[in-house]
Amino acid sequence: MYYNDDTVIYFNGNFIKAKDAGTDLYGQSLHYGYSVFEGIKSYSTEYGTKIFKAKEHYERLKKSADLMHIPFDYSVEQLTDLTYELLEKNGFSDAYIRPLVTCSPNMSLSKGKESYLSLLAWEWNNGYLADQMKIMTSEFQRPNPKAFKVEAKVGGHYVNSILACQDAKDKGYDEALVLDESGNVAESSGANVFFEKDGVLYTPAKGSILPGITRQTVMEICNEFDIPVKETFFKPEEMRGADAGFFCGTAAEIAALDSLDDVPFTKNWEDTVSKKVQQAYLRRVRLLSL
Repeated sequence: MYYNDDTVIYFNGNFIKAKDAGTDLYGQSLHYGYSVFEGIKSYSTEYGTKIFKAKEHYERLKKSADLMHIPFDYSVEQLTDLTYELLEKNGFSDAYIRPLVTCSPNMSLSKGKESYLSLLAWEWNNGYLADQMKIMTSEFQRPNPKAFKVEAKVGGHYVNSILACQDAKDKGYDEALVLDESGNVAESSGANVFFEKDGVLYTPAKGSILPGITRQTVMEICNEFDIPVKETFFKPEEMRGADAGFFCGTAAEIAALDSLDDVPFTKNWEDTVSKKVQQAYLRRVRLLSL
């Protein structure tokens, strides 16, 4: 699904075939989830293949490594150049890119002494999540910010995401809405969330969320269109029955929501300011004018 015999990846200083890659069975990254990563997308545009917000993604990768005390000395420029080279070697344009930083063998609970960079990519020409999703409030909470560096994109954090997402699917929903330790809406299992009411967009304040790059792009678009946005703490009951709602993330892009806990969003999606944001985002990633 993700690679074939000809797929090329970058690993620890070399471009190699994905089928020839291996991992160390004595590494903290495998045993404890002690790794950091990014999710990035490239798009086919009239100017050629372009990676959307490569600088922002690789700055966050470096920040995540720093917060996790993982030594990582690649520059943003090196990472960007290597990624374009990877796309070219595979003949990819519309693609999903997964940079992953893992650590050298170490079975103790101590910081990493050496890191390895992997760059993986596979073709992806549509959003990860379908529009009009039915979602439920999850029983699984977002990790406590006093227990984790929640602003870092860390491999081990996503066990929580798998549990929340799979639980929702097992109960007949498309996705989960995850709350923080105080019962406030945080995000989905792997994307940020907005809801719309009376022409205003609301999104959870920073604290327990991963403040996503797509989330920031949505707020930039809203500023350009004079759409008011409020970053605030709110409970799921404030979101239920609102005019509209959507998840946003690199993979998800802008994904419209149908209902929360079986309570439908009330406005026709086509008539919402959220739809306007969705269209503007899709144009932006392909470098088209707003």
